[in-house]
Amino acid sequence: MPITKRRAIFSFAGLFVAIAVVFALYVTLALNWSYSTGERAGFLQKISDKGWICKTWEGELSLVSLPGAAPEKFLFTVRDAEVAKQVNAAVGKRVALTYAQHKGLPTSCFGETEYFIVGVKEISQ
Repeated sequence: MPITKRRAIFSFAGLFVAIAVVFALYVTLALNWSYSTGERAGFLQKISDKGWICKTWEGELSLVSLPGAAPEKFLFTVRDAEVAKQVNAAVGKRVALTYAQHKGLPTSCFGETEYFIVGVKEISQ
């Protein structure tokens, strides 16, 4: 094999590896750095394990500000299996969900929303 072909193959492989490393660093940064954090309170309507290939826990919280007002829905994702168990046990109850917002994730394999639940507590009525 001529030297120029060998160099072209190595430079193409090097470019591919560099792109893969940059992508991995970007995903790691996006998953570990949160754009915002906060808490939302309301009635936990549902949580389900969704996806064909990438399974994620997706849920819905009904936010009611005033009696008689139309509820707003807060859609969220749960990445931690232990937190998903806690959220699943609280379906139908009034809860406060602690979340971290991660913007710019490249695919829905990490979750369908950018709001990732990190904690749940039931609110007594």
